[in-house]
Amino acid sequence: MTAAEPPARPPDGPPDRLPVVVAPLRVSDLDAVLRIEKAAFDEAWSRRLFEEELAQRTSRAYRAAWVGTELVAYGGIMVVDDEAHLNNIAVASAWQGTGIGTVLLCDLVRTALARGLAHLTLEVQVGNEPALALYRRFGLAPVGVRRDYYGAGRDALIMWVRDIDAGAYAERLSALEAGLADRFAVERRR
Repeated sequence: MTAAEPPARPPDGPPDRLPVVVAPLRVSDLDAVLRIEKAAFDEAWSRRLFEEELAQRTSRAYRAAWVGTELVAYGGIMVVDDEAHLNNIAVASAWQGTGIGTVLLCDLVRTALARGLAHLTLEVQVGNEPALALYRRFGLAPVGVRRDYYGAGRDALIMWVRDIDAGAYAERLSALEAGLADRFAVERRR
């Protein structure tokens, strides 16, 4: 990605509609992805795992958010029947809390809808309050626990939202996107 005079980090004050490009994640992006991945997760995915995921084009969709030339977030879904399973999502530490995660998750939901999917699910570590708050805004609710999912006694909540293809959810998604419009000028690339 290129842009004229891209910001190297989040601006100190409210941005004047910060340009964000959300585009397909590519193998050539993996150096930046792995830096974010290693900072975000105790057990980071390997380059090989990301390469294998990206190769599964019919059952996976991975997206990256860019500010100027900087990849600031990435995430991906796995398609299972009519369900989108959020495999992972991570935001560079300097960009956490800015709304970039919401931008990316909106795009991932739109990507799921474009593939004809009706439901969204994920696992999240119990106690990961920033992630839980993000997922709740998208209507995801806990339905169970996977014991020791992350190892070392760390459990995962299983979260679901059904009928993302229905009118009520379309209103929720539109409201989330409208809430971002004063801060971000989002360009989605396929």
